Amino acid sequence: MKYAVTAATGKFGQSAVSTLNAKVGAENVLVIARNQDKAAQLFPDNPIRIGNYDDVDSMTKAFENVERVLFVSSQPGGPVDRATAHKNVVTALSAAHVKFVAYTSFPNAQAAVSALANDHRATENAIKATNIAHSFLRNNWYLENEMGFLQSGAHNQETLYWANNTAGWALEREYAEAAATVLMADAPQEVYEFAGTPLTYAALGQALQEATGNQFKITQVSQDAYVQSLETTGLDHDTAALFASFQGPINDGALAEKSADLAHVLGRQPLAASAAIKEVLAR
Repeated sequence: MKYAVTAATGKFGQSAVSTLNAKVGAENVLVIARNQDKAAQLFPDNPIRIGNYDDVDSMTKAFENVERVLFVSSQPGGPVDRATAHKNVVTALSAAHVKFVAYTSFPNAQAAVSALANDHRATENAIKATNIAHSFLRNNWYLENEMGFLQSGAHNQETLYWANNTAGWALEREYAEAAATVLMADAPQEVYEFAGTPLTYAALGQALQEATGNQFKITQVSQDAYVQSLETTGLDHDTAALFASFQGPINDGALAEKSADLAHVLGRQPLAASAAIKEVLAR
């Protein structure tokens, strides 16, 4: 069985490749990346193929003779819009006759109202249309997304937030391990709603206090006030507004997921928030 991981040089891809290497052997795990040198440095024992989501032909060649693919979604804002880039990958999967694909998607992608879900919904639909066997790995929020919040508490400074709902934070490596496990599964589900225990920012702040031993203030402010607080750190208004918008999916309930899928696939509970925070801050 030949496996492949796309976007393998990213943090998620690296963790997924590490899990697969340990389970099936590096010789059976193809690393697909845009940068040959970086991939060779990170994965000295894995076969490497060059593939760019912007180029259908390069992805088709990268998928040749591969049976199972972990398709890691790209970040928006590239030279080719994400919906088109993802469509290219799906076209390549079909052209290369890949038998199974696991795609990292967005929580409740088919019904979510968040604008962030749009590209993922389109990608899921494109994969369905190919009739390739598949699993959609609908990942909640990575705890690493909250580095600004975590660093404030680590420095015993007031932590601010504006979103008024919950997120299922878990470590990126936990989502990646689960993704690799699904890729190897004999009878995977079509959809996994992967999430940690749903927490509010206030509860995350309390876990941060426990992790650091600091007793800083945890304060909810308006979105405008949050933007202004970011501007005081030296960010221009547009950048501050962009960073503040990252809490939007939490505020609108898109990440208020209650699911045991992540724990079930991992075979254990994800790390508790305080322990996960300690791991992130120790890096």
